[in-house]
Parts: sequence; structure tokens; C-alpha cells
Amino acid sequence: MSSNTRWLNADEQRTWRAYLNAHRLLLDAIDAQLRRDSGMPHAYYEILVRLSDNEGRAMRMAELADATRVSASRLSHAIARLEERGWVRREDCPTDRRGQIAVLTDEGFETLTAAAPGHVEAVRGALFDGLDADQIKKLGEISEILAARLT
Repeated sequence: MSSNTRWLNADEQRTWRAYLNAHRLLLDAIDAQLRRDSGMPHAYYEILVRLSDNEGRAMRMAELADATRVSASRLSHAIARLEERGWVRREDCPTDRRGQIAVLTDEGFETLTAAAPGHVEAVRGALFDGLDADQIKKLGEISEILAARLT
């Protein structure tokens, strides 16, 4: 072990473990609600949201992979499952013969619209309802600082 290692002190260790536990429990709760009520994992919901937010409800596959923080192969697998359900279709990119575009279908948009209220309630119940306005603001600030340092 290096003598230069900056070990976590007791408060930092407690905070780190609490954060990991809360993060895992939060993601598990959100995923379970979506699977139970909408028949899709959170990863699929995130793809549908990203597409719905884009002009024409479409994105290049590479951009979608970056936006959802998954590998190209994992995204391709997810898009194949979404295509099977009729929620997404792939189109060739008109400006790049090798590229593909994922497009949210009308059926996919309807599915997303139907899933959104339950998802929002799950997020509210799992995260925001347990915090006061000041804690929500601080959590947002801390999350933005962490994201900025890591990107």
C-alpha cells in the first residue's frame, strides 16, 4: 500500500457507503416500478425519453449511445428489443452510409406517455418526497458538481 494514499476518514466512509446503498436502492425501485407497471426496464424508458425529446423523435445511434451512457453493442441490443415491440424503428442515416438513426414510433410515444405518470410518481416517492426544498436544492447542486468533475 502506498503511503500517499488518501484514505477515507470515518465520515467519508459512512457517506460513501450510504450514497452507494441509496443509489442502488433508488435505481432498483425505479426499475421495478417500470417493469411492473409498463413492462420495460428503466434502460428502455430512458431510450424512449431521449428519442421523444429530440426533433423528429429521432437520434443517430452513436449519439443515443452517448446520451444514455451505454456501449454501441448494448444499445443495438436494446433497440432490437424495442423494434420487436414496435416502439422504435431504425433508418439509414442520409448523410453517413454507415450510420443509423433510431426513431420513436407513434406506438412507442404512446407507450412512453402511458408510462410517464407512474414513473414520475415512483421518482417522487423514492427521492423527492423524503427531502425538503433545501435538501432538494443541495442534492441538485452536489449532483451538478459531481457530474461536471466526471465529464
